[in-house]
Formats: sequence, structure tokens, C-alpha cells
Amino acid sequence: MTISDFRRSLGGFWSEFRKVKSGIIGVIFLVIFMFILIFEPVIVPYPEANLKWRDITYWQDLPASAPPSWINIFASKKRAVSESIEEYSFSETMAGAMRIQEYVFEYDYSASVAPSDIVFHASGVGKPTVVIAIERPDGLTIDLYRKQLEVSPTQSLRVSIDRSSQTSAMNFGKKYSPSEGVQLQTIKTTDVLFSKAQPGIFRSPSPLVGTYKLKVTLLLQKADENIEGAFVNIAGRVHGILGTDNSKRDIWSGVIAGVKWAMLIGLLTALISVSIGVVYGVISAYVGGWKDSLMQRIFEIFISVPMLPVLIVMSAVFKPNIWVMIGIMCIFYWVGPVKTVRSMGLQIKEETYIEASRALGASNTRIIFKHMVPLLIPYAFASMALNVPGAIVVEATISLLGLGDATIVTWGQILQAANSGGAMLSGMWWWVIPPGLAIAFMGMTFAFVGFAMDKILNPKLKTR
Repeated sequence: MTISDFRRSLGGFWSEFRKVKSGIIGVIFLVIFMFILIFEPVIVPYPEANLKWRDITYWQDLPASAPPSWINIFASKKRAVSESIEEYSFSETMAGAMRIQEYVFEYDYSASVAPSDIVFHASGVGKPTVVIAIERPDGLTIDLYRKQLEVSPTQSLRVSIDRSSQTSAMNFGKKYSPSEGVQLQTIKTTDVLFSKAQPGIFRSPSPLVGTYKLKVTLLLQKADENIEGAFVNIAGRVHGILGTDNSKRDIWSGVIAGVKWAMLIGLLTALISVSIGVVYGVISAYVGGWKDSLMQRIFEIFISVPMLPVLIVMSAVFKPNIWVMIGIMCIFYWVGPVKTVRSMGLQIKEETYIEASRALGASNTRIIFKHMVPLLIPYAFASMALNVPGAIVVEATISLLGLGDATIVTWGQILQAANSGGAMLSGMWWWVIPPGLAIAFMGMTFAFVGFAMDKILNPKLKTR
């Protein structure tokens, strides 16, 4: 086939394909998924999500179980949004041999629900004494933290206000609401810090909006001590596009990271299994006789074995691995196109040019792979597209049972974590719906494309 013939065939196929509306919808979704796949590092706020999905320290500054930020549009009480503050005013003074560095970060608070935490970060070398205080819009200042910490190239400075300042918050609140009998463990530090200083500050706090100043003072004893790269993370009560799970992981980053694995699992499984099935079916049709009967008995054995239970047992017995899972699915998925390919091969086998090739001394291998298999490539592509959703759903099922590959991030694993974390019982719909919709849309994409191709390439399905 020349290039002009290929272009003509491709043009004819496209003119037929675009008449099938479901196929066009599938192509649009496929383009969107490919765009996400290519530009994943730009789209996700946490590019290392795939490598550090199970690294708790990577996500420790985010709020736990926070809904998406856009729910503030529909909520009567606005929740504080997660943000990072990198701008600050800086001053340094000397007290004898001691250097005193002061960082002042400003935070404009206008929500009705306070942030869940305030975290100070810095890097450098030394053992500074860290003193943290917050100046409220009402002029009151609360001393929150004072402790000597060690900073090194391998250990950065991190101070969480929520965990370390509960006693300070309790002492401040008791000045204005001494009658409230609350336990230290039940106090949410930020709820007190961002509330009006009045009775009920613990049980029914009223938000105090305005500009807060977080003052961080570092006391450096030695001349060779150096602190730099200071910034503050505000862990809000809402976060990002799809919120966070109970381990503080950004769900949007997880869903986007799962796109490439869904594409890999679906396409690779479909490509290998359909290729094997097409070649097997053609060979069975061509050789005929007792060989064909034997090959069909083998086919019947494989098609009668339930794949999912076997896959579950294999994943439970051996270490879960994505490549092993793909291999097992290929072992069972190859039977899908065999019957159809065999029936088509029996027709092709009787064509005149096949008899002519045999008469001219062409080998069986040449006839099968040169003359018969190429005619079935269009059907193979349609079959591949239709096989992709099944492979994705099987992987999601295995992961949902907790038997998936723990070294990658897949939509099934996100659903499994949501199930084990009681997401639906806790009302955390943002943890369940996005990965579920992603599986549905990915499956729908290839199903629409596959049905459209099958409709065009299979004469029996064409509508005149």
C-alpha cells in the first residue's frame, strides 16, 4: 500500500467515523486524557504525588479530610482556604554575641471557620531557639511556642502550631471564658486563636476577622549558625480542587496521577491479548482439521476459567505487582476475539489469492502473517478499544480488595483507601466520587471509540 492509498483509506475511515456521534464524544474524551497525561507535571500542585503517595511527611502540612475549596461558593459559612505565605518582614538585632532574627508573616483572615493548622518552615544549619507569637486584629498577642531546635542540611525546621500550642490556647481562652469546663485534648488551637475574646470561646467561638501577624523570633547563639528559606503554610478547612483524604493527601493529584496507570493497564493489556487472540484465531482457521479442533479445545478451557477469582488468588499469594497483573489479564483476555477471528479467517482462507499463494509455494507462515492477519487489523483495533475498559475495571476491583500494587497510584487504590477510611459514613463524597467518575469516563471513552470503529469496520453493523 502506497502513502497515497493509506491517506485515501484513512480519509474514508474518518469520514465514516465522524458520522457516529458517540465515537466523536469518545475521541474528545481521549484527547482530554492525553492532554492530562502529557501535562501532568503542570496540572498537579504536587508533582511527586505518584512517588510519595504513601509518604506521610510529604503531605503533613495539608489539612486532613478537607473538602474542595469550591464548596465555599455554595456554603453560608466560608471555610479558611489552604495557602502558603512566603512574604515577610525581616529584622536582625544583636544582644551581645546572640543574633536575634525576627520574621513577621501577615495573614488576612476573612472566613467563618478557622484554619486547621499553621506551620512554620525554615532551613539552614544551627540550633536556634524558636519563639512564636501571634498578634490578633484586636491587639491581643498570644505567645504560642518556645523551644530550641536543631536544623541541618538533612533536617529542616518545622513547627506546627496546632500540635504544640494547645496549652497556650487554653490559657488564653480561660481568661475570657473561665466557666467552660474543657479538656486540653479537646481544644482546637486555631479555633481559639481566630475567635473573639469573649465567653464561649471554646464551645461556640465567633470568628475574629482581620489581619493576623505571626511573629517568629530565632535566637542564634553561634556565628556559624544560619537560617534561611522561611515560609508559613496555612492548612485550611477546605483545600484544592478535590479536597484531601484522612491522610492529608491531595485527591486531585492522586486522580491525575492515576490517568497514566489506567491508560497503561488498559492499552497494554488490550494490545497484547488481542494480538495473541487474532494470531491464534487465524492459525486455527488456516490449519484446520484435528489441529483446529485441538486449538479450539484449548480455547474453551481458557474461556471457562473465571479470571477474577484466579487474579485475586494470585495477587494474594504473590507480591502485588502491576506487571504481573497485566500478564495474568493477558493470559485470560486473549480468548475474546478468537471465535470471531476464526470465522473471518475461514472465509479469507477460501479466497483465490490465498490459493494462488499456496500454489506458488508460499509458506504457511507467510500466508498467515502476510495475507490473512493484515486483513484483520481493523477488527483488531476495534477489539482493542473495547477491551480497554474491562482491564481498567478489573484492576480497580483488585485494588479495591486491597491487593493492588502499592508502588503506584491507581483509582482503585484511592477507592480502597476511601472504603477502609469510612469515607461514605463520614460524608466525604469528594474522596469517592472523583476516582469513580474517572474510571467511568475512561471506560466510556474507549467503549465509545470501540463501538464506533466496530460499527464502521463490521459490515453487519453498518446502517444504510
